[in-house]
Amino acid sequence: YIKEGDSVSQFDSICEVQSDKASVTITSRYDGIIRKLHYNLDEIAYVGKPLVDIEIDASKGVASEEDVVETPPMSHEEHTHQEIKGHKTLATPAVRRLAMENNIKLSEVVGTGKDNRILKEDILNYLAKQTGAILPPSPKAEIIPPLPKSETVSAAPKDKARKLPVPVSRPIVFSGKDKIEPITGFQKAMVKTMSAALKIPHFGYCDEIDLTRLVQLREELKPLAQTRGIKLSFMPFFIKVRCAAEHPASHNIGVAMDTEQGLIVPNVKNVQVCSVFEIASELNRLQSLGSAGQLGASDLTGGTFTLSNVGTIGGTYTKPVILPPEVAIGALGKIQV
Repeated sequence: YIKEGDSVSQFDSICEVQSDKASVTITSRYDGIIRKLHYNLDEIAYVGKPLVDIEIDASKGVASEEDVVETPPMSHEEHTHQEIKGHKTLATPAVRRLAMENNIKLSEVVGTGKDNRILKEDILNYLAKQTGAILPPSPKAEIIPPLPKSETVSAAPKDKARKLPVPVSRPIVFSGKDKIEPITGFQKAMVKTMSAALKIPHFGYCDEIDLTRLVQLREELKPLAQTRGIKLSFMPFFIKVRCAAEHPASHNIGVAMDTEQGLIVPNVKNVQVCSVFEIASELNRLQSLGSAGQLGASDLTGGTFTLSNVGTIGGTYTKPVILPPEVAIGALGKIQV
């Protein structure tokens, strides 16, 4: 969002990065002038390496040397301190910005991090107490979606003695060139998660269900959904039915989505308190963000169960792969007469 020579203030957006988890906007930690950009657009930025040089005004009590803003995650030394009521409150710029956007004083928040550092979860929990909102659990494990695949086996011809056709001999002309591309971002995370998922013993069960009444119900509700600006697919119904079969808890139902970045699994939070229309509206939002590569970490983490739908491309049965640390996954084939 900036170029060399630009003036920036604290919390101004510097750039947006696509990690293996989600899209993250990096903001300036200082008031100053951009003197150097260490990366161009679409280049790979490495964690811990300089991202941009910012020259700070010496008249503001800060040394007039170039300071370096580094790519996340920040180390302990890189976290900034904030003086509040005579004592230091530890919080990262992102956390301070979140507090500022929600008009929360850091002095009123109890930090649960090391040395009483205020974490993002502390701000969200404080906000939840004020508003009564239901927040999803924040899992420790890295959750990145696996890619469900259906295995196919080529059958060998039974009559091996039959005469094989003779191929026509002609020169092979191919002008293209093979190239090697590094596995980064979502693809890198998919490989890591798929490898972990395939270490889990899987048990599969398939069945066919008569959906005649569901098809009729959706047709009846589609006009009402349209008046609310909601695209109503079959998925919200399946998500709600899955939720009804689960024990009382937070039901954060993930939905596998195919995007340009790869297969991702955002989840609809707290389905147990949502209507079918609310689920459909949230699915519309997640699909729009997924297509644009704008899904945040909160959208991609905290899932308790996942549904994968191959019906849009055909197929009756599929064998989905569990998304760790979840313990089950469901898959839907096509609806057919």
